Amino acid sequence: MSTGGKVALAGIAAGLVLWWLTSFWIAALVIFGVPAAAYLLLDPSQRRRVRRVGRKELGR
Repeated sequence: MSTGGKVALAGIAAGLVLWWLTSFWIAALVIFGVPAAAYLLLDPSQRRRVRRVGRKELGR
């Protein structure tokens, strides 16, 4: 399994545990808010690179 797959699997597991321990809305805020905040913290050049790589992966 690739490193990205392991990270995604760990994130899903952490989200499910968080959902079980807290309310749905708090878990949803963390699951969707953390990646969005990380994306917004990138420089504009880094954001362009992330978008470009994402499009290349979709076209494979």
